[in-house]
Amino acid sequence: MNRPGAGTRSSLSSFFRNVLTINRRNVCYTLTANERRLYPIVDCKLLTKKTLAPHKIPMPETYCEITNIFEARHVWETEEHDEFVVKPARGSQGHGIMIITGREGDSWRTVNGEVLSQQDFEYYLYNILSGLYSLGGMDDKVYLEYLVKPHPLFKPVSYRGIPDIRVVLYQGIPVMSMLRLPTKRSRGKANLHQGAVGAGIELLTGKTSGGVCGNSVIDLHPDTRQPIAGIVIPFWEQIIGYAMKVADIIELGYFGIDFVIDVERGPLMLELNARPGLAIQIANRRGLRSRLEYVDSLKIKTRPDFDQRREMMGRL
Repeated sequence: MNRPGAGTRSSLSSFFRNVLTINRRNVCYTLTANERRLYPIVDCKLLTKKTLAPHKIPMPETYCEITNIFEARHVWETEEHDEFVVKPARGSQGHGIMIITGREGDSWRTVNGEVLSQQDFEYYLYNILSGLYSLGGMDDKVYLEYLVKPHPLFKPVSYRGIPDIRVVLYQGIPVMSMLRLPTKRSRGKANLHQGAVGAGIELLTGKTSGGVCGNSVIDLHPDTRQPIAGIVIPFWEQIIGYAMKVADIIELGYFGIDFVIDVERGPLMLELNARPGLAIQIANRRGLRSRLEYVDSLKIKTRPDFDQRREMMGRL
């Protein structure tokens, strides 16, 4: 396996010294920087969208919500869109998401080419409602959402699905980011736990560097064999601006925020994560710990304006 920071022993030592471990993340950041009363807003994607909607944060349109088995049966007959995404409101790590790309006779077709009958579709919705994919196995809701049309820039480094951009913020300051690219192994989903690629992003320029897939540091997409470094993310300044605005609205101290870029609608916010994963450090080949400690050293009492935060980003 290739290793982050490979090249010199000192660079490896620096990387491992600055890695944020899961225990330190939980004790020093997610449990201390995030008020418990805010977790329900973040953990339920529908509640997140409803909270942010008045603030004009661009998000994919929600077509409908399904709260019980009777509505699940009804949606087959009433859904007017041929393309949409099925999501559990309280899902995690990309589980339970299904992408519908069109109709095939009396059935719907998924992004992977599978054909779902009405019975198959209803059974899938029932599983979501029963909490199969939700945090803690709690009963859940289902919602159908606009299917994003990915920006063509990402086509050479993506397998079927929709790439997304994760930004991690601390005290309202973006501290690390990565581009997540779907693979055949991830079945077209941009989730690292399911086998997607994570490519580090330079915060000031929006340009990607090398990345990670599974347990390996990589430079080429495993399916397309195209370089994942050197991509300049479109709308990067807008994405960073929206991320900081969301941080001020939600008031979480430490969290991740995910964006997609639609070819027609530009950047759209997908969801928030109060416990963002730590593989972003391998994707960037940089540790988070020193960056978070730098923000702590600023002793921020009131949120700086956006320009001041961009200046702070440049020091990370």
